[in-house]
Amino acid sequence: MNKPSNKSTETKSKFQSTGKKSLFIGSLIVIFIASTPFIFYSYRNFPADSQVWETSFFTLHTEYRSWFNYAWFLVSKVVPLSLFLLWFFTCKHWWHWIILVPIAMYSFQLWGILRQSSGNVDELELAYIIPLMAVIVPAVYLVRAKLFNSIRGNDLQSFEEELAQEKTLWGQIKDLFR
Repeated sequence: MNKPSNKSTETKSKFQSTGKKSLFIGSLIVIFIASTPFIFYSYRNFPADSQVWETSFFTLHTEYRSWFNYAWFLVSKVVPLSLFLLWFFTCKHWWHWIILVPIAMYSFQLWGILRQSSGNVDELELAYIIPLMAVIVPAVYLVRAKLFNSIRGNDLQSFEEELAQEKTLWGQIKDLFR
């Protein structure tokens, strides 16, 4: 009695090698996300009572009250910014462009910290973010409208008629989520 073999004798395809690469990249992403609490709390290792940090290799000076404060401000921007960037580059949804708004906000705040302007830390620099939002938010909403318009099968004229209708504020909010 001959028992058939369940093992393939074919060579590995290009899809199987991509699976290993994808598994490796996915593992790196998981390790990074799992290590973010440790990265965030690394600020506790900095000197808490001095503006000068001296070691046998280097001497650094900060404009903040202490290196502890500087490190706290720094990691409180770097960790969320890196997670938002990871989310932006790995997200497959149509709305992922809106993630650029918090990325820009954290980037401008991080830039202020790196310039060591301790006077206005965590001040939202709206002058830089509003123009970005003025482009991204309507663009994302138009993409959403076109997607839902094509899903519902409406033509452009009925879509324009719907936009021209007078609606209450509550009616407009309900339309956003239908």
